[in-house]
Amino acid sequence: MDKAAIGSRLRKARNKAKLTQEQLAEKVDISTTYISDIERGAKFPSLSLFIKLVNALDASADFILSGEIEAGKNCVYDDITKKLDTLTPKQRLGIVDLIDAYIKNLN
Repeated sequence: MDKAAIGSRLRKARNKAKLTQEQLAEKVDISTTYISDIERGAKFPSLSLFIKLVNALDASADFILSGEIEAGKNCVYDDITKKLDTLTPKQRLGIVDLIDAYIKNLN
């Protein structure tokens, strides 16, 4: 595994989450220096710490480890789900009808 690439992707996820190194370190109960070492690729977190980091950043472990864009698909689904959760059941059914009509017109 490329520690520098993984560290870089963790930094990107932290920036996307709008967290400082200090804030992230506090969330996962480690030092700011250790966060910095991980982001620079000087150190690699244990599996349990990696899981804490991914959860604290609301990031995809697949993306952090491999950099694959495929993980972005899950982000889109999460975004859609959050938006649907704000609607009434009747409104959700209306959205399903709209999606069905849209897909039908694509073909």
